[in-house]
Amino acid sequence: MPGGIRNRRRQTLSSESALERRLGGVDATTVGIGSMVGAGVFVVFSPAAAIAGNWLPLALAIAGVVAYCNAMASAQLATVHPTSGGTYIYGRRQLGEWPGFLAGWGFITGKVASCAAMALAFGLYAAPEFATAAAVAAVVLLTGVNLMGITRTAWATRWIVSIVVAILVFVIVVAFDAEPIGQNLPVDGASPYGILQAAGLFFFAFAGYARIATMGEEIRDPKKLIPRAILAALVVTLALYAVLGLALLDFMGAGLLAATPAPLLAVGEVVGGGVGTTAVTIAATLACLGALLALIAGVSRTMFAMAREGDLPRAFASVWERFKVPYLADLAVAAVVIFLLLTQDVLAVVGFSSFGVLIYYAVTNVAALTLTERPWQAPKALNWLGLAGCLVLAFTLPLSSVLTMTAVLAVGLLGRAVLKPGRRRRPHA
Repeated sequence: MPGGIRNRRRQTLSSESALERRLGGVDATTVGIGSMVGAGVFVVFSPAAAIAGNWLPLALAIAGVVAYCNAMASAQLATVHPTSGGTYIYGRRQLGEWPGFLAGWGFITGKVASCAAMALAFGLYAAPEFATAAAVAAVVLLTGVNLMGITRTAWATRWIVSIVVAILVFVIVVAFDAEPIGQNLPVDGASPYGILQAAGLFFFAFAGYARIATMGEEIRDPKKLIPRAILAALVVTLALYAVLGLALLDFMGAGLLAATPAPLLAVGEVVGGGVGTTAVTIAATLACLGALLALIAGVSRTMFAMAREGDLPRAFASVWERFKVPYLADLAVAAVVIFLLLTQDVLAVVGFSSFGVLIYYAVTNVAALTLTERPWQAPKALNWLGLAGCLVLAFTLPLSSVLTMTAVLAVGLLGRAVLKPGRRRRPHA
């Protein structure tokens, strides 16, 4: 093969450069919704009702307020730093290298575990007897979609979200219309602490709006479209969760809802029999795929940003020129997720990722506090409220989750200190 052709092919696969802005506002919003309407919407209501009881709507409202504060902080920062990496970049540029690294490392390690759990959830819905094999196949397939370019990711997510939301709306309508099957009796053990724990469950179920910010380098007119997409995705998802929660409470009551591990399946079975159950199963399966697709893209973009800044091996900053994707980062995420699926009980280890997500958003709010120019609808009080909310929810987590993720974060920070001693913050224009 002539040397010139060989060199051009090598350059096509391994050049380190910027990504390409190919996503519009609708695409970005769709990716955000796809990240938030994942498997969580099908399973979160039962454990939340078990600890919050009839106060379930209040728990959802608390989660919504914290999510809104975090979303506004992300939107503010995205207008100042419209590039890939999300809070890793925001923290790095507003606060310094170490806070940025803390956010990025927490996001990557936590969300890789979430990817594995989401893939396994897909396997359990799609092929219960071969769940792990189905999960691995899903990771391979969706990584292939991501490698074909961010527009393919957005296109696939758009179709998935459309089908899932349509089926969820069907469940909402029939739940409100059908004769209630449970009584709205108090749940034993419901307490203010339980309400906060339930708020934490809801927060982690729809905390996917960060995916929009992590892909900031691939969105056209990011200063205008990223804030709009983040808020639009959050509003749509919160509305969907709120109406669905009220419908389930009306149909089942808090007691029966708490005792039903898969309440949406129960609604489908009671109202539509086999057809209803099949529809909900399809929606759950597709929701897992949509969330996993967006998760892989978001984690790989954060890896890309960290590699470009030297906080991860530089190879992960390589961009496939044909499709303008960080292909080595995508492949690395897939490899780690598959490794976890084959070697770990991912449903057991994923709990620690919640603490990592809260650290990520805590850094987001602190970074937003340093901004001098801000719109009237985003005062500093929102950032303080978001920071406080993150800390409160963090300390309602099980101690084992907090300690495990703290150890993971410490290992990352120690590794960076050893591998990059004395490195000073790189100035940015």
